[in-house]
Amino acid sequence: MSANPSIPRAHVTRLSEACAEDGLAFQPAARRILEDQARLVKFFRSNLPAMDDQSGEVSLYLFTVIVRIFQQCGGKLPRVGASEIDAATRKVGAVAAGLFPADEAFSARARAVEGRAQPHILDEALHALFDREEKKEEEVLIAPEQAARVYLMLWAATEALDAAWTAPVAPDWASA
Repeated sequence: MSANPSIPRAHVTRLSEACAEDGLAFQPAARRILEDQARLVKFFRSNLPAMDDQSGEVSLYLFTVIVRIFQQCGGKLPRVGASEIDAATRKVGAVAAGLFPADEAFSARARAVEGRAQPHILDEALHALFDREEKKEEEVLIAPEQAARVYLMLWAATEALDAAWTAPVAPDWASA
């Protein structure tokens, strides 16, 4: 279990939607994130399932949004190292097989896993990948099996980020 407080769902949703609303203006921040967290990006990219370019870009966008949420919550977020990535990989790997198949119950099984770091961030990722009832015309649909594997990578990244992150003392969002 993480020593960091759980970022409230409403705050996660607000920060996530702000990234989407920024549109092209989010790109410079995303580029800085990718440069700053190079080791975690390399891990993320090298472990993604093979997919078309659009789906890969969506996956990388979701990754950058997660890092951005940690940054915008304050505190200290150093570069994620190998030890955080290894620990996150072990944690996710220990339960990953039990989450499959990538069917309509995948999200529910994933949400039921106890001890996920920052569960509201992960629930937001599940929502983006699986739970939207209506996709907007410009949104990319990722096949369920690929979406499940992307979620596992986002979960591992979130675990590693949370392990590296030191939340601010008495953050204003903690009482939200």
